[in-house]
Amino acid sequence: DPNLVVLCADLTESTRSLMFKKEFSDRFVQLGVSEQGMVVLAAGMALAGKVPWVSSYAMFCPGRTWEQVRTNVCLNNANVKIAGAHAGVSVGPDGATHQAIEDIAIMRCIPNMTVLAPSDMIETRKAVVAASKMMGPVYVRFAREKSPVFTTEDTPFVIGKAEVFREGKDAAIIACGPLVHNALLAAEALSKQGIQCRVINNHTIKPLDEATIVKAAQECGAVVSVEEHQIMGGMGSAVAELLARTSPTPQEFVGVHDRFGESGTPSELIEALGMGVGAIQDAVRKVLKRKK
Repeated sequence: DPNLVVLCADLTESTRSLMFKKEFSDRFVQLGVSEQGMVVLAAGMALAGKVPWVSSYAMFCPGRTWEQVRTNVCLNNANVKIAGAHAGVSVGPDGATHQAIEDIAIMRCIPNMTVLAPSDMIETRKAVVAASKMMGPVYVRFAREKSPVFTTEDTPFVIGKAEVFREGKDAAIIACGPLVHNALLAAEALSKQGIQCRVINNHTIKPLDEATIVKAAQECGAVVSVEEHQIMGGMGSAVAELLARTSPTPQEFVGVHDRFGESGTPSELIEALGMGVGAIQDAVRKVLKRKK
């Protein structure tokens, strides 16, 4: 697509936009440390017919650029795509200042914005292609740390359609991003204890696949949400809002519980902040006690 352009704010190597720059230098714009200007420029490009991708650490974009995303991009329904790299605690040793664990909350509350959190490398590629082809603002959340690849080229991916990765009727584990893998590991361990969990890859946080989530809640009677993000305002909150309207269901939240991150390896932080496989199993056991 000759109209597709990429903009970056001094992080071409970290965001991997360097690869696009090498291949299509005439469609790449480097703005230096100017994230807010980058988003405003992208909005103008989009209104002129281009398909701009802006790339930075999620802590800087959308973190630093929220007003420009809201007013220049979403208010105009401009066709801008936002690549938020190093999201969650996957940036590890860089510490709390660089760990974006609030980005889903600030993006999903803006009208016209689509929010995606793909689970592995293959699904991320599909998400980027799908976001590029659809009209309207899209935020795609990327991890930093290398993570398991557990989908295939044949695994379905449609924006707005969650995928059931494992069947079960005792509880539904609804997860997004790389933690979908932890959810699958937890479900496998629980199955050996006689607890059968349905695992849903909820890669599209906005718009939610309401039918799949409500069906899971009604058939399982218990829900656990799993995300590498604050539990307030994140994917789990979106699920809870939906179920409160349609099918009230006991729910436990696996994520960051109202605190900042810290320095450490990504795997250490996942465990320390209560998002590991064991924490997911504990949440399932807890919600089962509340199941009617």
